[in-house]
Amino acid sequence: MRGLSLLACLWLCCPALAMADQAAPVLLRLDPVPFTHRLDGEWQRDGHPVDPPLAEVQIATPVEIMALPVSVGDYMACVQARACVLPDGPTDRADLPVTGVNWLDATAYADWMSQQTGDIWRLPSDVEWAQGAAELYRDDALNIVDDPGNPAVRWLAEYEAAAERSRDRDREIRPVGSLNVSATGMRDIGGAVWEWTSTCLRRVDVDGDGKILRQDETCGIYIAEGRHRAALTLFERNPRTGGCSVGTPPDNMGFRLVRELNPGFLHRMSRWLAG
Repeated sequence: MRGLSLLACLWLCCPALAMADQAAPVLLRLDPVPFTHRLDGEWQRDGHPVDPPLAEVQIATPVEIMALPVSVGDYMACVQARACVLPDGPTDRADLPVTGVNWLDATAYADWMSQQTGDIWRLPSDVEWAQGAAELYRDDALNIVDDPGNPAVRWLAEYEAAAERSRDRDREIRPVGSLNVSATGMRDIGGAVWEWTSTCLRRVDVDGDGKILRQDETCGIYIAEGRHRAALTLFERNPRTGGCSVGTPPDNMGFRLVRELNPGFLHRMSRWLAG
C-alpha cells in the first residue's frame, strides 16, 4: 500500500466503504435532434491544414449521458472490485472528478458498469458529448481566410489561439457539479478536466470546393473534449507535457459515460444466458 493515499487504502481494504460511496449516476436523455456542429478531425486542402467544416449532425439513437463526470468515489469502487487500475490523479477526495486516467482505463470502467448493471455503458461520441454540452461547447476553429501560398498566416493564428488558451486556462480541479451547467443539464464543461470520447481521430483531405477526397481513421488516437478539442493516444494519462496534436495540451484527463437505451437483441440474449 506504500504510496497510496489513506482514502485509496480504505477503498481497497474495505469493500463496504467503497460500495457505500457509490450512488446511481444522474442521467440526461439525448434524442436524435439535428444541430450544427464543427466536424472532428484534422482536415487538409492541397496539403495545407484548414478548419473542419460546420455541418448539421445528429446522434443515431436516443441515449442517456451522465450529468456529472465520473468522480473519484465512483471510480475507486471499480478499483476495489479489481476491475480498474489506480488513477494517476488524486484519490484523497471522493467528490473530485477522477483524473489521470487514459482511454483504456475509462473503457474498463464502462465495461465494469455494464457488468454491474446489465446495461450498456460506453464513452460518448464526439457528437453526443457536444449535444450534451450544448451552448457551452467551444468551437475551436480559427475562422481565418487561409492563404495556400503563405502557410505562416495559419501558423500565426494557431500561435495566437494557443497563447490565449494558456492565459485563459483554468487549473483548479473542482468538486463534481460545481463548475457550470448547460441547457441540457450537463455539468462541469470546459474546466481543468478534459474528457475522453469514443471518436477516433480522422484525417480528411478535401478539394478546393470542400469535397472529401480521402479520409482515414486512426483508432489508437481518440478525441478528447474540454476547453478545446484535443487528440490523444489511448494510453495518455497526464498529457500536460505533450501528446496533444491540436491546440494546447490538456491538463487532466477524466471522463463521463453514456448509457444505451436500446441495447439490441444480442446483448439481451447474452444477459439472459448469463443468468
